[in-house]
Amino acid sequence: MAKVIKLRKGLDVRLKGRATAEITSVKGSDEYALVPDDFVGMKPKVVVKEGDVVKAGDALLTDKLHPEVKFVSPVGGTVSLVERGDRRKLLSVRVKPDASIAPREFNTKGDVKTLLMESGLFAFFRSRPYDVVANPEDKPKAIFVSAFNSMPLAQDFEVVLKGQETDFQTGITTLSKLAPVHLGISARQTSTALTVAKDCEVTVFDGPAPAGNVGVQINHISPINKGEVVWTMGPEEVIFVGRLMRTGRVDLTRTVALAGSEVKKPCYVKMLVGQKLDTMLEGQLDAGKHLRIINGNVMTGVKTTADGFLAAHATEVNVIPEGDDNAEMLGWIMPRLKEFSTSRSYFSWLQGSKKEYVLDARVKGGERHMIMSGEYDRVFPMDIYAGYLIKAIIAGDIDRQEQLGIYEVAPEDFAIAEFVDSSKLELQRIVREGLDILRRENA
Repeated sequence: MAKVIKLRKGLDVRLKGRATAEITSVKGSDEYALVPDDFVGMKPKVVVKEGDVVKAGDALLTDKLHPEVKFVSPVGGTVSLVERGDRRKLLSVRVKPDASIAPREFNTKGDVKTLLMESGLFAFFRSRPYDVVANPEDKPKAIFVSAFNSMPLAQDFEVVLKGQETDFQTGITTLSKLAPVHLGISARQTSTALTVAKDCEVTVFDGPAPAGNVGVQINHISPINKGEVVWTMGPEEVIFVGRLMRTGRVDLTRTVALAGSEVKKPCYVKMLVGQKLDTMLEGQLDAGKHLRIINGNVMTGVKTTADGFLAAHATEVNVIPEGDDNAEMLGWIMPRLKEFSTSRSYFSWLQGSKKEYVLDARVKGGERHMIMSGEYDRVFPMDIYAGYLIKAIIAGDIDRQEQLGIYEVAPEDFAIAEFVDSSKLELQRIVREGLDILRRENA
């Protein structure tokens, strides 16, 4: 029987616009993009040039530090643009699709790690510490997969999993050949593909967000000590691995949750990694409103536009009001029955915990001095002093950061703390910068 871990620290923020279980298909886009910034920690080297013909599964980029790790095209077609920005930073490699080009075939009988690197799926591994693309030379003590996301408006993986149970189990079995696999599931999930999954250790987590964060699960199952490495992979990316083993082809099709209060019909959409977002947003938005389109989760994703491309790790696209055109009479003095508050500052708390809110993208205040009020710790379910760790990162005290557990965290673990932070600090950015500095120091 699976072990159950109950978490009481955290916060569930109920937002209006959760995707229904309906899955729709959209037309393909006229261009697909591989964006290096989606793969944190890699140094991209372009291995194609404009005009080259590529197959789905052919490498577009490699990592300069580990050339054996490939980053592949999601479609067959012609390389249309190698986009660069300031100081020739590589922004994207774009491909115009051609349905007549057959996908690349892979031999699935050889070494698993070699196959995953050649097919581009190894790039979806993230390594702790540092939350970066995994180093193929490392020997992880375990691989962690969280099969649920507890953040607001997040994808329901059981909707995604339906009909793909065999590929998911094949993916888990494949990963188990590299290291022991830990699968974290929610107490509310009932799919037998999760509850009795084979070739892994299943642990049930019961609690509010961020219980679904893989970092929280690592902290409660097998904390990371200095010198240790664990790898993580998203549950839908495990399905990518299973498809590769079954078909011998790379298929980066995701079932993406299109959600948010400004989406007319929230639903799930089948689309490829790197596909243009306008294909899923067509007819779904009110053109007259000021909107914030978020590539990824509403708490952890990146601001984008309809001309952007689905990020490599994104499992949802959210649309909420921007808020810059919202004029409020009397401001905070009003009783605010429709506003969310963690401190019962508004009367909306009288309406119960089931109420759904429409929140916009405003910060509602400027950055100010950090007050050690314990508000981070109330929503941070890891055995780490979150406030003191943030102070150590800001101060650049590397020894203190190590003592306080920076090796175990990732920016997403601080998303809820950032949401409730009365000091308005960009905690996720601070943690990312701290991890990058520490990685350079230890290189």
